[in-house]
Amino acid sequence: MPRDGFDVSVQAQWGRNFDVRPLYWVISGIFVVLTIFPLIRSARWWVRAADFPRLQIATALASLLASYILFIDINDLWDVLYLIFMVPALGLQLVRIFPYTMIAPNQVRKTSSYRRADSIKVMISNVLMENRRATDLLQVVREVDPDLLLVVETDDWWHQKLVPLDELFPYRIKRPQDNYYGMELFSKFELEADDVRFLLSDKIPSIRTGVLLPSGVWIEFFGVHPRPPDPDHDSEGRDGELLLVAKEMRRSKRAAIVAGDLNDVAWSHTTRLFQRMSGALDPRRGRGMFNSFHAGHQLLRWPLDHIFHDTSFTLVELRRLPNIGSDHFPVFAELQYEPSAEAKQDAPKADHEDREEAAEMIQEAREGGADKNLGSPTYEL
Repeated sequence: MPRDGFDVSVQAQWGRNFDVRPLYWVISGIFVVLTIFPLIRSARWWVRAADFPRLQIATALASLLASYILFIDINDLWDVLYLIFMVPALGLQLVRIFPYTMIAPNQVRKTSSYRRADSIKVMISNVLMENRRATDLLQVVREVDPDLLLVVETDDWWHQKLVPLDELFPYRIKRPQDNYYGMELFSKFELEADDVRFLLSDKIPSIRTGVLLPSGVWIEFFGVHPRPPDPDHDSEGRDGELLLVAKEMRRSKRAAIVAGDLNDVAWSHTTRLFQRMSGALDPRRGRGMFNSFHAGHQLLRWPLDHIFHDTSFTLVELRRLPNIGSDHFPVFAELQYEPSAEAKQDAPKADHEDREEAAEMIQEAREGGADKNLGSPTYEL
C-alpha cells in the first residue's frame, strides 16, 4: 500500500520486481557490526578501530533507519527484525557520544574568579613528522602564548625549526626521534625534570615533570603519545601506557594534568577506564567534541588530542586551534588551580573490576612489547 502523500511507492519507482530491503539489510548490517565491535574486550587493532568513528557510524545508522521507516512498508517479520537491530545500535552510539555534545552536563566547572598566578595555559600539537609548515606552528604559538607547549612527532628537522621557541620558553625537555614518537616540552614555568622517560618501550618516550605555577604551587604534568592500533600493532601498548599514567596520576600528591595525542578517542572503553583509574576530568564534556584528527578530512574527524586534569582545576578556556599543515589540529586549554573546586567536582571512580582489568591490560602491554620487539620496558610501577 502506498503511504499518504506519495502517488507511487518507492519500490515501484525503482522497479516493480526489485525489493530494495536486502540492500538496506546488508549496508545497515555493516554499521551494526561496527557498533558491536567496541563491546568486545579485545586489543586487536581491527576491533579497536571501530571505537573512533562513532559520530560517523551514528549518522549512517540514523540516515538508514529514517529512510527505511519513511520509504519502506513495515509489514513483515524481516522489517521488525531490522528495527530490533537498528534502534539499539543507534541508541548505543548516541549514548557514547552524547556526553561530548553541548547539551550534556559539564564535567568541569567554569572558572568563576580568574587569578593569573594560579592559571596555566597548555597547548598540545602533533606536528606530523613530514609536515614542513613549521612557520605556521610558530605563528600559532606566538598568538596563543601558552605557558606549557607539548609538541609530538618531532624529528631532527622539527627540532631545529623549533629552536626560536627557546627565547620564549626558558625551561625545555627535548627528545627528537625519526620514528614518529619524538617529543618536546617547552615551558615558561620552572620544570622539575630535565629529560623524557620510557614506560613500556625504549622507542616511545613520555614526560612526567613537576611544574611550578607563579603562585608557588607545584603541579604534576604528564605528556604522552602512545603507539596507535594499526595493522602492524594491536592496542596493548597504547592501553598499557595510558593506564600506567592513570595509576601515577591517582597516586600523585600534587594536582595533575595529562596531555597529548593519546591515539584514542574520548568515548572509548580504554579512555573511560583511564578516567576512572586516574580520577581525571575531561573539560570537553558538555562543551563539544573538539575533534582534532583528521585535519585534512572534514567528514572523518574525532578527538584524539586530549587535556585531562584532576578535580583541583577549573576551566578558563578550551579551543581547537587553526590548521598548521599536520593531520592533527593543535588544542589549547587554560586551567586554573582551584583546590576548593575538589568538593564541587566529582572525580570518576574505579571499582575492583576496573582495577583488575587495568592490571591485566598493563601486564599484556609489557608482554606484548617484549614479544614484538618494541623495546624492553624501562619503568616499573
